[in-house]
Amino acid sequence: MRDIVDGLSAWRAAGVRFAVATVVRTWKSAPRPPGAAMAVCADGEVVGSISGGCVEGAVYE
Repeated sequence: MRDIVDGLSAWRAAGVRFAVATVVRTWKSAPRPPGAAMAVCADGEVVGSISGGCVEGAVYE
């Protein structure tokens, strides 16, 4: 989550709407640990990463 704070702060200061997804639990092998976060703003810009794969696509939608 700390790696996206600057992006979130800028969006908030500019009044841009956004959503945040955070990994809260994993099992077996997972590309990112709990606490990894990704945010998508209203115009489609993304900061952060939660998986690097199809999970990010689902969050983006």
